[in-house]
Amino acid sequence: QVLLVESGGGSVQAGGSLRLSCAVSGYTSHDYRMGWFRQAPGKEREGVASIGTDDSTDYANSVKGRFTISQDNAKNTLYLQMNGLKPEDTAMYYCAAGRQQSFTFGGRLYFLPSLSSEDYRDWGQGTQVTVSS
Repeated sequence: QVLLVESGGGSVQAGGSLRLSCAVSGYTSHDYRMGWFRQAPGKEREGVASIGTDDSTDYANSVKGRFTISQDNAKNTLYLQMNGLKPEDTAMYYCAAGRQQSFTFGGRLYFLPSLSSEDYRDWGQGTQVTVSS
C-alpha cells in the first residue's frame, strides 16, 4: 500500500497558478501509475492528469495546455502545475496511485497513464483548490 499526502491547494483568482504536491511513501517492489483527480460538489470524480513509467502522460481535454503533471523520483514527490486557472477548476484534488493494466518488458513492470479512477487503488486525503472570478 502507498501513502499519499497532498499539499499546495488554496484560493486563487482566475488566471492564476498553483502547484500541487503529493508526497509518496510506502513503495514495496513495484512502481505505480500516478494520477491527479478532482471532484466538485454534486459532480462525479474526474481524471485530470496521469503519468506512467518513462514519464508518459495523459490529460483531460479540459486541462490540456494548462496543467502539467510531473514526478521527482529522487524526492518521491508527484506534482501538478496548474496555470491559467478557471472557476470551473474549483474542486477537491486527489493524488492517486495504481498498478492496474500493467505489462512486462525486459523483466520490468510498465504502467500506462490512465484517467479512469478504476485503475487506481490508493488515494490521498485531498487538497482543496478554489478559483474565484
